[in-house]
Amino acid sequence: MSDPIEVQPGFIPPQNLRHAVFDWDGTLSFVRAGWGEVMLQVFLDHLPPLPEESPAQRRLLAHDDIWRLNGKPTIHQMQCLADRVAERGGNARSATDYQSEYARRLDEVISRRLDSVRSGQKTAEALQPPGARAFLSALRDAGIRLHVASGTEVRHVQAEVNALGLAHFFNGSVHGPAAPDDRAYSKRGVMESLLAHDSLPGHQLVAFGDGHVEIEQAVDLGGLAIAVATDEEHFGSGRIDPAKRTRLTGMGARVVIPDYSDLPGLLRCLGLA
Repeated sequence: MSDPIEVQPGFIPPQNLRHAVFDWDGTLSFVRAGWGEVMLQVFLDHLPPLPEESPAQRRLLAHDDIWRLNGKPTIHQMQCLADRVAERGGNARSATDYQSEYARRLDEVISRRLDSVRSGQKTAEALQPPGARAFLSALRDAGIRLHVASGTEVRHVQAEVNALGLAHFFNGSVHGPAAPDDRAYSKRGVMESLLAHDSLPGHQLVAFGDGHVEIEQAVDLGGLAIAVATDEEHFGSGRIDPAKRTRLTGMGARVVIPDYSDLPGLLRCLGLA
């Protein structure tokens, strides 16, 4: 049984929602679950320690850098690593070099998981938060247009969307950086484009995510932000990750969910019951 949906004091469900924007990793997919630990290890392998700095302090610095930039294209985190190495007197490599190393390590994990789905050893649902497919179906049936906006390179996201059998929900509206070093892409740009295309105000958009970027930017545009505080260490546990809850409510999320298993409750929060 999942933790209950949490709503912030004074929350009022929106009216006339038209667009729902979803982050991908950790929000609709566990294919890349554990990416943070993979990236953290890349940081720790290259970040020179300072005199009198404990391993725990260096780990905390790297952890904070990674999650502060979560939701932006990965190149921004890799640039942060390069800057940190340089400011500590190390021989910094380029951000793209660090990104290539991170991608190689993470790809080994991703390939094993996707192969397990393609071979039938696991179902696609096993790599999704509980209730995700039913929730997407309910939103589509309610006339809400669905979109993915990820910080992961778009070709990888599209391949994973297809592998998990979710492509028909998005009708090609899957967005992400065009290339590993794409610094122009932003989730805010995606949201602004959707609203502008239909001449809609921000309150007709809802964003779901576990990174502070999509939460903050949806709020800035006047939309509703819902924190998907999934437990990525134990797939399907139904528990709210307390660190995600704290981080995302601090950025303006009005609702916190552990997954999508409480379909009636979610629809009530969206004014769709």
